[in-house]
Amino acid sequence: MIWAVILAAGESRRMGTQKLLLPYSGTTVVEAVVRAALDSKADAALVVLGSDRNKVREALRSYPVTFAVNRDFRLGMLSSIQAGFNALPGDAEAAVLLLGDQPAIPSGVIDDLVCNYRENSRGIVIPVYSGRRGHPVLVNTAYKQEILGLDPGVGLRQLVRAHPEDILEVEVSSSAVLKDMDSPEDYRKLASRRR
Repeated sequence: MIWAVILAAGESRRMGTQKLLLPYSGTTVVEAVVRAALDSKADAALVVLGSDRNKVREALRSYPVTFAVNRDFRLGMLSSIQAGFNALPGDAEAAVLLLGDQPAIPSGVIDDLVCNYRENSRGIVIPVYSGRRGHPVLVNTAYKQEILGLDPGVGLRQLVRAHPEDILEVEVSSSAVLKDMDSPEDYRKLASRRR
């Protein structure tokens, strides 16, 4: 099985409020990400919670997702990736790592990663737009133990740098893979495009 793992544990310090719960296209930011995951070719979805976890869980109560809690969320994004990999069931083959603050990612981008992964023998699949790598990233669970041993201060790029021969870059048509939402200005730009 290929799981969509939605990283929804951050503190949103630069935003000044929990950005995952901000309104977006008639719903909330995190719901938009979860909907894209559920509409994609991923087989199941896991949401990694941390900061404001009760509020985020409540916002997602009607969605068929599994939850995991990252109690070390203050250590950064890698700690949420590690919590997500730890929570995946034994039959999980790969995880598409979705940022909770990328609500504009279409399900088609996830499909591109899943389909290319299934058609190739590479363990790390990265979307590329105009020559730049973005998110989400698909990672085979064969890397689980290595991911669990990575330094949270450096992040997942350690894995990518260590295995250049196992990377498949997939050209996608959506610039959303390059845009996350850290500041109020980022949010205004993303929200205005959806009107």
